[in-house]
Amino acid sequence: MKRTIYCGQPRIDSIGKEISVCGWVQRRRDLGQLLFIDLRDRSGILQLAFDENTCRDVFDAAVTLRSEFVIQAAGTVRERSAKNPALPTGDIELEVTSLNIISTAETPPFEIEENTDVNDALLLKYRYLDLRRPDMQRNIELRHKAAKITRDYFDEQGFYEIETPMLTKSTPEGARDYLVPSRVHRGKFYALPQSPQQYKQLLMLAGFDRYMQIVRCFRDEDLRADRQPEFTQIDLEMSFADEEDVISMNEGYIKRLFGEILGVDISLPIKRLKWREAMDRFGSDKPDMRFGLELCDISDIVGKCEFKVFTEPVKNGGSVRMIYVPGGGTMPRKQIDALVEFVKTYGARGLAWTKLGENYPSNEEGSMSSSYAKFLTEDENNAILTRAGAKAGGLILIVADVKDDVVFASLGALRIECAKRLGLIADPSVIASAICGAQGAICGAQGARSNPDHCIPKYEFVWITEFPLFEYSQEDERFVAKHHPFTAPMDEDIDLLETDKINCRAKAYDLVLNGSELGGGSIRINTPELQKRMFRALGFSDEKALEQFGHLIEAFKYGTPPHGGIAYGLDRIVMHLAGLSSIRDVIAFPKVQNASELLTACPDIVDNKQLEELGIRLT
Repeated sequence: MKRTIYCGQPRIDSIGKEISVCGWVQRRRDLGQLLFIDLRDRSGILQLAFDENTCRDVFDAAVTLRSEFVIQAAGTVRERSAKNPALPTGDIELEVTSLNIISTAETPPFEIEENTDVNDALLLKYRYLDLRRPDMQRNIELRHKAAKITRDYFDEQGFYEIETPMLTKSTPEGARDYLVPSRVHRGKFYALPQSPQQYKQLLMLAGFDRYMQIVRCFRDEDLRADRQPEFTQIDLEMSFADEEDVISMNEGYIKRLFGEILGVDISLPIKRLKWREAMDRFGSDKPDMRFGLELCDISDIVGKCEFKVFTEPVKNGGSVRMIYVPGGGTMPRKQIDALVEFVKTYGARGLAWTKLGENYPSNEEGSMSSSYAKFLTEDENNAILTRAGAKAGGLILIVADVKDDVVFASLGALRIECAKRLGLIADPSVIASAICGAQGAICGAQGARSNPDHCIPKYEFVWITEFPLFEYSQEDERFVAKHHPFTAPMDEDIDLLETDKINCRAKAYDLVLNGSELGGGSIRINTPELQKRMFRALGFSDEKALEQFGHLIEAFKYGTPPHGGIAYGLDRIVMHLAGLSSIRDVIAFPKVQNASELLTACPDIVDNKQLEELGIRLT
């Protein structure tokens, strides 16, 4: 009765063969003297048949089978009389000659089926049952394949996979650390790594030249759909490399990954945008470029008008910007009012709009309605319409603020919201369906693709370059590193470190896909003198810098090659490959929004004896 084949593997050419399979009972159909069992394992479903020719003991045992029983069955493969084209095994069935009930099962709290509408809390409480569902198993299989392709590609490019420590030193200039108390060194703490950043730079100093690691990272921060307190990072570093080397290496990786898994040919080179241009055009350094609706600065048009909502921001160093939405004029007033409230969540005080009727540009009644036009001159209104390229049925949406960050955040989010409402970008469930076809992202044991080319979703990659080296933290009331303190400034901006932080650019680059950051990296500082200047620019005294980063500063004294790298979020990459909207669906045992795990009910209290051993008292 040892298994000889997976349930999803037999085909029409298996007819007449004797096989043995194992799995879970998906469903039972009892037709009296004819009984069918759908048996499921990770590869798919196989129909088991019991009829008048079946041994009586075997038939009687089959009658007792219920959903999620674990069984072994052996017999001969035969052709089905009623075929099921929806199943890869739908042409055949197993005529069972022997049956072993390995384990019975209680009725599960939800049905084990694809695309269930059971609430997430119940699914995560019984995650081991949720993971039995075929779509979840395909997600985890896809993750495995992505990791394997990653290792294979970088191995072929001469990278060593080297492990770095999980227990590290807590250093500032990042998200909040998870701390681990030391029993041996009372009163001292390890930190779980937010990334292996310093270690991978030390590996370059050690002469390994090319390093790669698929590594667990930890950040104690507020969660959202694509963020977890523990996540998996594809981390790599290269010596004697500049930005072009790193970008070229990683474009080859992305082409290989999406080609092998989805059959999508990513054209190279991937387009690039400087950070400043990305913000001006899309209001975001993670632009979704599958559609237009780009931002347009109209500060020069309205900066001296009589409408203070527009003039005050311009006078105080801010800006007035708009997006033009073709077809947006069909939105009812109620939806436009909802957009007004939407931008307020991003800090905007309001949203000015002009709605163009189908009879625009005639002077007929209803050809145009506006929340601001009456406050502007005819020339000013016409200038806005001309710059927008306004046509009948269009919608102009304007945000003004003394802070450009608010304008960018509001309009950047608004263009995404409008695109969703107008169907310019596909719903994640539609994308997942297109990727998966009938059998899922990976179909059958061999990973055959089932979706035709016309179903392939649109993938718009872009590199964002020349990021600011610093950003101002209102919370800390000082400039902090936008990426991390080891990022090198652009050569021509080194002298701005102390004098003009706001305009100092970094040798940094992010890879963005459809409005989501897949990974980010930079060329690193590789001289002790420049690293010290960077620490001083961030407000560290020489003494504090040595206390926190002395090991790195010391290492730089012994011959440091130029080096740079990048880190990807593996969870986020797999989410996109699967056409999903949450990384929780591609992680076997994820946390929920408050960073707890419903399955094991962690975090939890610990025994007082454990706290005493660590020298910890709770208050």
